[in-house]
Amino acid sequence: MLMVNMPGQHAADSKIVDYIKSSRVGGVLLFESNFAPSESPRETLKKLTAELQRPSSTPLFIAMDQEGGAVNRLKQEYGFAATLTAESLGDRNDPQFTFHYVEKIAAELRAMGINLNFAPVVDVKVNPDNPVVGRRGRCFSDDPEIVAEQAAAFIRAHHQQGVLTTLKHFPGHGSSTADSHAGLVDVTETWSERELIPYIKLIRGGLVDAVMTAHIFNRKLDDTYPASLSKKTITGLLRGRLGYNGLVISDDLLMGAIRNQYSLEESVTLAINAGVDMLLFSSMQDNLVERVNDIIRQSVNSGRIAAERIDESARRIGRLKQRLL
Repeated sequence: MLMVNMPGQHAADSKIVDYIKSSRVGGVLLFESNFAPSESPRETLKKLTAELQRPSSTPLFIAMDQEGGAVNRLKQEYGFAATLTAESLGDRNDPQFTFHYVEKIAAELRAMGINLNFAPVVDVKVNPDNPVVGRRGRCFSDDPEIVAEQAAAFIRAHHQQGVLTTLKHFPGHGSSTADSHAGLVDVTETWSERELIPYIKLIRGGLVDAVMTAHIFNRKLDDTYPASLSKKTITGLLRGRLGYNGLVISDDLLMGAIRNQYSLEESVTLAINAGVDMLLFSSMQDNLVERVNDIIRQSVNSGRIAAERIDESARRIGRLKQRLL
């Protein structure tokens, strides 16, 4: 149930291989620091992903944020193709162009051993001055129909290359006025149900591999917990009302929005009970993997987390990994 970022550029230099072998980690998120700077970033990345897959008895999720534009790990300076922002694709509004352009990006991901892209962003650009997505060109459009069409082309292009995708940031970060990397963001007065339209259309179209939750607070949906820790939002809205039964991944639980408000034990137990299947951490420092696994085990033993809740997540993770075989 854990996905973590590992330090360095060689799997053997960290504990990650042992974590993978013992199934304490089911996925690894890679950043630029994992392959650049180096003499040959492409070869460094290919070698690293092979090292990570080797000890895993089932396909390991190896993920990357490769949206294009501002959030782009495979940069031209490292020998990869130039990318476009989601906003520029939405402005062009040509799904066929988007498909062919994105297919080249997805082919590079596959060639590098990346099998899960934390993209596309399906936030609707409600607030163009939004510091997280709107101002950075990460939204396809302020029209949810265009967002859905562009995201569908983006996803199909990845599937053509055998790469999985992730819709983010549920239930919608496009109206926010602050950055959840720094602290909790409240969208109660700015969020509307039209931000759900891309999710509804893509779920109905059978295109969704995974959904990433947002660390946003929305009293219209839950007056106690942010979306990533909210059973009302994940189990009630996403799974219940929208009918989604696939993988749910939290956004990074070490971001300020969560870390500054909740202890590690609270965030882990709340997220799992809310319906999150994979817990994302951008670091594995301070024995984090051991601590999180201990929290889960002790919470199940004490009844704070039902064993069936863990089994549900295991089934969803297993189903998606089967598609990587």
